[in-house]
Amino acid sequence: MSTPMSSHTAAAGEHQTGTQPPGAEPETQGSWWSGRSGLAVPAVVAAFSTYLLIGALTMEIPEGTDFPGPTFYPLILVVAGYFLSVLLVLHYLRHPEHPEELSARTYRTHSDWPAVAWSAGGFLAFALTIEVLGWILAAALLFWAVARGFGSRRPLFDISLALLVSSAIYLAFTVGLGLNLPSGILGGGF
Repeated sequence: MSTPMSSHTAAAGEHQTGTQPPGAEPETQGSWWSGRSGLAVPAVVAAFSTYLLIGALTMEIPEGTDFPGPTFYPLILVVAGYFLSVLLVLHYLRHPEHPEELSARTYRTHSDWPAVAWSAGGFLAFALTIEVLGWILAAALLFWAVARGFGSRRPLFDISLALLVSSAIYLAFTVGLGLNLPSGILGGGF
């Protein structure tokens, strides 16, 4: 005949199995930084934004440059970078990500190496072929490889969209800003 467990015994049993009630915060032991290692990401974004800001402010701009000018788009990226950094800092301060007790076969996160390989390979192909293929084709190849790395399995749609986006960027930089991007084989030259 079994007797009902006392609340003290039930609490001890719960503690032994390591389960927590739903919605309970994990117990943390350690410093204030425990669970806040994600603050490294906004620090890197803010550092890159600062680098862009210094570059934009020290850029030599020819007299008579019309709006928007060569500093306009970098400054948009600077503002966006600082804004995202602040949002990420607030997130990690309000919701620290404490490590969970996991078995040896269960992982909270994992690296998706095929996605990394597609993205890095696409960037390498872009860097090696931009002079020969030109911006439009090399950037389309890069965009397609990144889409493939992120899991898209519609190659015809992806390459069509990549060509459209890379062409729009080419027009924005060459016509809108007056910058020369490599035209490659589409421009008749190498």
